[in-house]
Amino acid sequence: MTLENIKLDIDYVRSQFPAFQDPLCKDWSFFENAGGSYVPKNVIDKLTEFMTSTKVQPYAEYPMSKMAGENMDKATELFANMINAKRNEILIGGSTSINLYVLSNALKDLIRPGDEVIVTNQDHEANISPWRRLKNCGAKIIEWKFNLNDHELKISDLEKLISAKTKILAVTHCSNIVGSVNNLKKITSIAHKNNIIVIGDGVSYAPHGFPNVKDLGVDFYTFSLYKTYGPHLALLYGKEEILKNLPNQNHEFLNGQYPYTINPGGPNQEELVSLIGIYDYFEGLYSHHFDNTNISILEKIEKINNLISIHEEEIANPILNYIHERNDLNLIGKNKITNKNRAPTISFYSNDKSSKEISNNLLKFNIATRNDNFYAWRCLKYLGIDVDDGVVRLSMTHYNNNIDTEKVIKALKNI
Repeated sequence: MTLENIKLDIDYVRSQFPAFQDPLCKDWSFFENAGGSYVPKNVIDKLTEFMTSTKVQPYAEYPMSKMAGENMDKATELFANMINAKRNEILIGGSTSINLYVLSNALKDLIRPGDEVIVTNQDHEANISPWRRLKNCGAKIIEWKFNLNDHELKISDLEKLISAKTKILAVTHCSNIVGSVNNLKKITSIAHKNNIIVIGDGVSYAPHGFPNVKDLGVDFYTFSLYKTYGPHLALLYGKEEILKNLPNQNHEFLNGQYPYTINPGGPNQEELVSLIGIYDYFEGLYSHHFDNTNISILEKIEKINNLISIHEEEIANPILNYIHERNDLNLIGKNKITNKNRAPTISFYSNDKSSKEISNNLLKFNIATRNDNFYAWRCLKYLGIDVDDGVVRLSMTHYNNNIDTEKVIKALKNI
């Protein structure tokens, strides 16, 4: 069956995720995907296989060890192919926060007193605080603030902030609160004309379509693999020409062996191997919808991304529209997704109820969500929102369906 140019087969998608058949989960609509997604059976199977047969120190010559090492290398290679990177340009670490902290520690040697580092107030803290710490090396921290009228980062404002002293720009590809997809390719082009290193945070973008890092042009790009249907790991991409010249943050004997130089301790082995399951899931998703198998994984990802974005528009726009039309609720960011200009990550707060109260009421309707600042406390503070009570966030991904949409709107009508 070929569904090209039609729509995502949501029943097939949900059949690949055991959570939707699990007795504990199956009666809930899961709206906390921006905090961490469910995993397909492929990932669980790969993890089980590794723990059963190859849970040994890898890269020795006996069969269990040899297979463990080969599968670790395979997982890295496959993920590199999925985002259009070289294998020696990506590393797998414990979290995005850890990866960016280690990266900032490596890049601090490039900073001289008086150099400038630009951060936003729209990002998750993981892509803010590591760079703000560079003030200890003499850097001047410049904040690129989003516009309070529409909550967007304006490129015209960035151009005014850039100077001959700007060395680093850290910016989110997609805000985990505002939901807007920033034009990272254009931002990077502007920065590179001024010899600025760009660090893109794709944590809230990648779950809705894996990026092509070479097309974006960024110097570094990171996202959390536990939000892209895998285990609690994170990926960091870095251009080879920069990575190979960064000072070693790992064991001394690993000098020059990038990207391990930016990955102290190395990856969790069994979880790294389970990433093969993400690749297998997307291969299965492609073959279920399309006939032409004689194309690259990058081309397959592009087609799947398109299917996903169309589906996510369909399930998220009714919720965005409903919240936008409620006089007592305040939607943050755009009120409609058009051509993937925002993610289906929907944050709002009430004029007369706490976010905690709304979140607790949603739970009564089996809507799995929460209230929080979601580590974007600078964003909420700038909006004048209590960072402890935070916002209610309804975050969807491609395995959510129209039933979830109808269910959450019905629940909101009762609040």
